[in-house]
Amino acid sequence: MPAIHFFEEDITYKLKNKLKVRQWITDTIIAEGFKLQELTYIFCSDAYLLQINQQYLDHDTYTDIITFDNSEYEGEITGDIFISIPRIQENAALFKVSETDELHRVIIHGALHLLGYKDKTPLDNKNMTQKEDQYLAKRSFIS
Repeated sequence: MPAIHFFEEDITYKLKNKLKVRQWITDTIIAEGFKLQELTYIFCSDAYLLQINQQYLDHDTYTDIITFDNSEYEGEITGDIFISIPRIQENAALFKVSETDELHRVIIHGALHLLGYKDKTPLDNKNMTQKEDQYLAKRSFIS
């Protein structure tokens, strides 16, 4: 059965509008022509995500998100997405946006990676940002 889960690792964080966020992510996946299998978001600290970055990606830098694609079949989405809440808070202040908007941008960013979007080149990054903006605009639960 398709599912989206939200967990916390070494921090306490409660996602607001959890059911609506789940539906928004699911709608995004469907709109892109994919089928949701299982998606897990893990909210964590900078230190926790840094450890994952070092251990699995051999990067010694802080980041706001790491996405692991566990999909077994083309067109189906299964993955684990780790998000640093302190990084979200810092970036929200830096970019002068609400923490909710920054968190939602990163949440959908991770899903878009699983849908095949990249962000390593300037053109890919531009396309990713356009897709993020497109799906952020579709949130009916943000006033």
